[in-house]
Amino acid sequence: MYKFEVYKDKAGEFRFRFKASNGEIMFGSEGYKAKASALHAIESIKAHVGGAAIDDQTTATA
Repeated sequence: MYKFEVYKDKAGEFRFRFKASNGEIMFGSEGYKAKASALHAIESIKAHVGGAAIDDQTTATA
C-alpha cells in the first residue's frame, strides 16, 4: 500500500515522505513550520498528480 508519512524532523519542522508498497521512500518534502501546511501540500499533490506532465530535461535540444 502506498502512503504518505508525516513526521517532525530534527529542527522541529513537519515533513512528509511518500512510500511505496514495499516500504521504499519514493520522495520526501521540504520542511514546513505548521503541520497544516504539510497536510495541505499532500492534498495538493493528490489532487493534481494525475494531470502532471513529464518535463524530461535530460534530452538534448538543437
